[in-house]
Amino acid sequence: MTATTGSARHRFLRRRRPTVPERRPAGTAVAEAVGLHVRLGGRAVLAGIDLAARAGEVLALVGPNGAGKSTLLAALAADLPAASGTVRIDGRPAGAWAAPELALRRAVLPQAAELSFPFTVAEVVAMGRAPWAGTGVAGAAGAADADADADGEAVARAMAATEVSGFADRPFTALSGGERARVALARVLAQQAPLLLLDEPTAALDLRHQELVLRICRERAAAGDAVVAVLHDLGLAAAYADRIAVLEGGRIAADGPPAKVLRADLLSQVYRQPVEVLPHPQSGIPMVLPVRDADRPTVRNGHFGLTSA
Repeated sequence: MTATTGSARHRFLRRRRPTVPERRPAGTAVAEAVGLHVRLGGRAVLAGIDLAARAGEVLALVGPNGAGKSTLLAALAADLPAASGTVRIDGRPAGAWAAPELALRRAVLPQAAELSFPFTVAEVVAMGRAPWAGTGVAGAAGAADADADADGEAVARAMAATEVSGFADRPFTALSGGERARVALARVLAQQAPLLLLDEPTAALDLRHQELVLRICRERAAAGDAVVAVLHDLGLAAAYADRIAVLEGGRIAADGPPAKVLRADLLSQVYRQPVEVLPHPQSGIPMVLPVRDADRPTVRNGHFGLTSA
């Protein structure tokens, strides 16, 4: 290879290197949907969605089954095409980003984490660092070592945060469902993208780890990330989200702070289940409780029975 050819190749590689995203001020829209319509299998799933995920905020997507929550999350991730309308990520139409640059800007946690090969936990978490390969300054002395150190630190921090460091060498396929969910979240955290899109991150977790995951979401938002999480537990959404978007039939029925969105009349209509919303006696955080039928089990003389209205 001649010096001229080598120089041209070097310039080409520099041009192709993904650009690292800049951190945005709090409140800036990191991802947004404008007039978004999505169709799947010929059926309209989302219709006219206008929604923004902002730096420094946790946005919870809630609503009944089939409301379009996961579809909206996938559209915000640019994993599903829009039938009409626009999705922008980091200020540009989602389709304008090359895959390597998109991977630096958003990290996605799917509902189910499955692998066919027996990668270790540490190897799975390290997969989150793949988008950062080649983003260092070409030719800088020690750049490869610096990149390796940064990768190792990011993986170690992510595993510690999700409490999976203790089984780093175990095969991912040998883990329980809850352990797999936490490893998958660690991979997302190791990716260090400024937009985190999490689909039911607490679904397979026990009470303690549900709280752990939502605390991590708050920490990432406090550090400047935009976090969007699909949640079924309205109590968790009320306690940890800055904003809640309630979806109903592929549309947004309400979007705002938990105290304004979690209303008994709205939720009863959306979920087709009567509820009451009460403030927590100490924190004041809204608590959503189902209004149950008058017939309910009671205990009489040590035996279960039924009382009727």
